[in-house]
Amino acid sequence: MDTAQLTSDQLARKYEYDDGSVIAVDLGTAVPEPSIDVVDGTVIVVADDEHYEFDLPVERTDAHTFIKNGVLTIELEDNA
Repeated sequence: MDTAQLTSDQLARKYEYDDGSVIAVDLGTAVPEPSIDVVDGTVIVVADDEHYEFDLPVERTDAHTFIKNGVLTIELEDNA
């Protein structure tokens, strides 16, 4: 994940678990709900004129994304 695109108002955290990990990014609620897509190991987020891309770790094969109250959650499962 490249957090260089995030502003000082945005917060990103990564949580590691035995069977995978979770990345949570606070995008805020100032913009309408963004569009989220996962393409070839990259999470793409588009909201109004804002555009973010997060590269997923190579060792993760399955990504589930959702957003609630301005917080983007990316759930990643281990390959094993």
